[in-house]
Amino acid sequence: MKIGCPTEIKPQEFRVGMTPDAAREAVSHGHEVVIQKSAGMGAGFTDEDYVSAGAAILDTAEEIFATADMIVKVKEPQAVERKMLREGQLLFTYLHLAPDPEQTHDLLESGCTAIAYETVTDDRGGLPLLAPMSEVAGRLAPQVGAWTLQKANGGRGVLMGGVPGVAPAKVVVIGGGVVGTHAAKVAAGMGADVTILDRSLTRLKYLDDVFGRTFKNQYSTAGATAELVREADMVIGAVLIPGAAAPKLVSRAQLSEMKPGAVLVDVAIDQGGCFETSKATTHAEPIYEVDGIMHYCVANMPGAVARTSTQALGNATLPFMLNLANKGWRKACEDDPHLLNGLNVHAGQLTYYAVGEALGMDVLSPKLALKQ
Repeated sequence: MKIGCPTEIKPQEFRVGMTPDAAREAVSHGHEVVIQKSAGMGAGFTDEDYVSAGAAILDTAEEIFATADMIVKVKEPQAVERKMLREGQLLFTYLHLAPDPEQTHDLLESGCTAIAYETVTDDRGGLPLLAPMSEVAGRLAPQVGAWTLQKANGGRGVLMGGVPGVAPAKVVVIGGGVVGTHAAKVAAGMGADVTILDRSLTRLKYLDDVFGRTFKNQYSTAGATAELVREADMVIGAVLIPGAAAPKLVSRAQLSEMKPGAVLVDVAIDQGGCFETSKATTHAEPIYEVDGIMHYCVANMPGAVARTSTQALGNATLPFMLNLANKGWRKACEDDPHLLNGLNVHAGQLTYYAVGEALGMDVLSPKLALKQ
């Protein structure tokens, strides 16, 4: 198979879909790898690194899309990239279709087959291709939130850990999954007073057993959330429903009850965000203010630490990419039901139920898609 990796063109996206090590593995399995010129520079990988791994360098994205059987990326294809996709081509990347009807329409129109990193599962009920970026985003959230809290950036001017005689910042993390756990660990490590909310008693017991009094945990109800948000200096939204739009857990009306200059960090923004007032931002202009509350809603947070993120993502995607290349997408998905769960689009039809529900569209069973 000919595997192509273009340069990411989403604003301030410095990651790359394939590391030189991944390219070397693919070449060793008999596949041809083509990388767009300078695609890896943002993550610290040179064209020479890829050439040494056995890949070829092409000048333009148009050449990559025109010749590759499988396109491997990081972020969802942008409008100009979607126009280059073609019938029968395989796209392997993050998609986040539920809040993005335009992208969904374009992918259906292209006739391509699209497998989304974020809906591939594992035998433990996890999301193995989302987890590495969730870990990165979770660890970044308190860091960027602390920066936003600084008075010069519009925040309350509160130091996360306080100082002797002055209380630390109060941080509320909504969601106790991968993102929330890593966010709570880092925020607590910075000295903040942290409470994590979740609706799973099993998860709350796990967090209590593992982390003890490192941070507090509480069962998530609308009342408990509202009470904690009122007192918070920082709220980190870390709720995920796989493949579906994120639920809105903090309303605009609640902003008026919060402390002026408090910070909302919405890590769920790729799935539409879990605050009513959330809208996607970029690393160039990461924050904005609504009713005196600062919002940090960068849609590709891990792109800020592109080298770490690229290596972590590459480690996770490599086995799946090789299976797709070695077997073809149909056989690979037949053999691995977890990979089949990643199938979102095939030959003009939507194949993921949560996306169909979010967008009000008909869905073809992915098992039926295998037979087409």
